[in-house]
Amino acid sequence: MKHLPLAPPPFPIEEYHSRLAALRSIMADRRVDLLIIDQSEHRAYFSGFWSTAAMYQALLVSRDQEPVAVIRSIDSPSFSASSRWGDCVTFSDSENPIEVVAETIKSRGFGASVIGIERDSHFLTLNRAAELDALLPEAKFTDFSKIMWEMRLVKSQLEIACLKVAAEICDRAAAAAFKVAEAGVNEREVFAAMTSEAWRCGADNAQVAVLSCGATTSFHASFSGRILEQGDIVFVEPVPHFRGYTARLMRPKVIGAPTDQQMRTAETMIRIQDDQFRLMKPGANARDVDRVLREEMLAAGLCDSYTGITGYTLGLKCPPRTSDFTRVFLPNSAWQLEENQVFHMYTSACDLPFSETVVVTPDGGKRLTEMERKLFR
Repeated sequence: MKHLPLAPPPFPIEEYHSRLAALRSIMADRRVDLLIIDQSEHRAYFSGFWSTAAMYQALLVSRDQEPVAVIRSIDSPSFSASSRWGDCVTFSDSENPIEVVAETIKSRGFGASVIGIERDSHFLTLNRAAELDALLPEAKFTDFSKIMWEMRLVKSQLEIACLKVAAEICDRAAAAAFKVAEAGVNEREVFAAMTSEAWRCGADNAQVAVLSCGATTSFHASFSGRILEQGDIVFVEPVPHFRGYTARLMRPKVIGAPTDQQMRTAETMIRIQDDQFRLMKPGANARDVDRVLREEMLAAGLCDSYTGITGYTLGLKCPPRTSDFTRVFLPNSAWQLEENQVFHMYTSACDLPFSETVVVTPDGGKRLTEMERKLFR
């Protein structure tokens, strides 16, 4: 049996203390007494505990007490096994979790406090926010949007270690897919090879890959059981999560012999991406990094227009959002890169996609995905 990716040790409690200290400093600056965290990534980031989104759950963080989780009773064993904090309140499936959250807040002495809420959370719906407001009439609610998304942009070395494992899973999954992608093979067999390799290597998510096959390809296509033919393009995009951290990779393969134009296109895109990666240093303007790829792709005649983004944030990720657009690369992106930010940088032309998981370093963007960059055949 071949060696599987080497898993780093679990995050120590010090990692969570550091994260919590940074969050509490912001809470103090904003005079927030209690924060209701319900976005899944943020709850996991500050506690280590993941849960499904079948019912509303929350992590309550004050400025001077241990965080308290409000969770489904059925999730208690998982909470005990993974959470770095021990304080929790459980509710049965017949109870209203919003009411339990409100009662917990009042019982802990924060019923008339300044309470921060994530108005950009995917889980705090309009109805839930209105219900909280009605159940806590003496509280003052204040918006805490964007803050935790942006806190998570710069990765610790422990987080980067997880992203490296996810990147290695990408490499192995794509290689497994291409190994079976031949004329006469059902595209579902290609997908099965890719996903099974990802799970074997440590992926912990269900939606582990994207596949598009045929005379043309697209980023978000669904597959139907096509039998691969000579001249088909097979586009694979493994999107594995390792301990919740996701890396991504895009590669194309031509069934049979690629055309000269396809070879030139692939070589040109890779060269342009290299130019872009070299600029990805701390302090670089995102719009300048974007401009390199966007303008060179147009100048090379690889596309008539370029309307999409050229990269976006990678890190902790869970449904319902399939990608994290906290930071994206566009012509009007008005932000600067910081060391140890990680991005999915991608481009495509003539149905040939290429992408990498890239970390910002003082020497430029460093690829965490290491699969050979070429048009496979």
